Parts: sequence; C-alpha cells; structure tokens
Amino acid sequence: MYEFTIIVPVYNEEENLDRVEKELLAYTKIATKPTCILFVNDGSKDNSQQMIETICSRNKAFGFINFKENRGLSAAIKAGFDNVTTEYVGYIDSDLQTAPEDFNLLLEHSGTYNLVTGVRADRKDSFVKNMSSTIANGIRRAFTHDGMDDTGCPLKVIKTEYAKRIPMFKGLHRFLPAMILLQNGTVLQIPVRHFPRVAGTAKFGVWNRLIGPLMDCFAYLWMKKKYINYEIENKG
Repeated sequence: MYEFTIIVPVYNEEENLDRVEKELLAYTKIATKPTCILFVNDGSKDNSQQMIETICSRNKAFGFINFKENRGLSAAIKAGFDNVTTEYVGYIDSDLQTAPEDFNLLLEHSGTYNLVTGVRADRKDSFVKNMSSTIANGIRRAFTHDGMDDTGCPLKVIKTEYAKRIPMFKGLHRFLPAMILLQNGTVLQIPVRHFPRVAGTAKFGVWNRLIGPLMDCFAYLWMKKKYINYEIENKG
C-alpha cells in the first residue's frame, strides 16, 4: 500500500507532537509517493509515548516503535531502517525545523540516486550551533571525501535496500552518505528550507556537534577499511 516510510525519532518532544501529527498528516495527502509514518520513541521520560499512541490510534498511516530505554539518535534511525518494508525510507526530526513538504523535492531524484539528502539553506540556528556544524562538516568531508555540505540535515530519502545494509553505530547517522558510497551507491544533496525550533529543547551541544563527530571519523575510517561489500549475480 505504501512506497515511502518517514521515520520520526522522538526523545522528550511532547510539546511538538501535536504539530508533528498535523504537518505529517497534511504531507501524506500531497506526497508524490504513498507515504506512512513510523515514530521511534527513544525512551522518552515525558508524555511523548502516550501522545504517540493516541496519534497512531486515529491515523492508519502512523505507527510506532517504543524503546525500553534511551539509546540515541543513531539507534532510533537504525531501528526504523530495520522495521520498514517500503521501497524508500526517510527521516525527519520531530522538532520540524525542516518542512515535510520538501520530501517531494528529494523524492524527485530518488529513482536515480540511492540517497538524496537535504542541505539546510539559510539556517535559523544560533551562531555557535552553525559554526560548530560547519567545522564538523569540514572535518568529516576531509575524512570521508563524500562531498556533502550538511550531513546533519534531518531530511533524507534512501532506497531501503541500501539503508538496511548500513552497519550503524552511535554517531554514524552523520555518515549516512559516506556509508552509501561504501556500497558503491550514489548520493545527491538538494537545498531545503530551515526554520527555528518553536518548542522543546535541542538534544545536542557543542560536544555532540564537534568533538564527538571528530572521534567518529576515526571509527568510519576503520569501518571503511573493514567494510564488506558484494553483489549477488544470481541464485539457484
């Protein structure tokens, strides 16, 4: 019935979930591919899970996964990848600083590219947040040579067969384009809109955006050296 699943990682976002429901439900009506929504509740301590269950009970295109305890963004995305059955999978942050409607811009190229990622144009974040992200992206590009300007953009579309082969570990959500390239896949970046956070609080500080990604680059280099990639010609 569906061709595209949007993963929505959630951690203590009760102030945003009513808006998430409204905007994602509206998007499903204009999406260029039949679309469903998969919440992944990453062990929230607030009322997020109860709200998610209520949202899913009244919207047949919405479902959820609920973690027993907090495991981080990469784990939430990985759980989503593991559980989707549609041809394409994407994700968006529950703070909705990017617009669901812009998924259509990415889907235009999904038949040609194995991963299409947004690039946040005219970012509406603080100077410190923007600067730390710029530095982190520059460091990551130097290690991965993936050519991507904004891997932290929470708006991506991936062919599910490629997403399921990504060996995720904590922090690797920033390296999704590089991991697709390791599979000899193709990647493309498209400018998308960006908005200020209107509710809730950011879950990442300077450590998460700068020091952490630097350490993850060495993990990526190790994985690149050890990565196993193969194609099956036929079966019998």
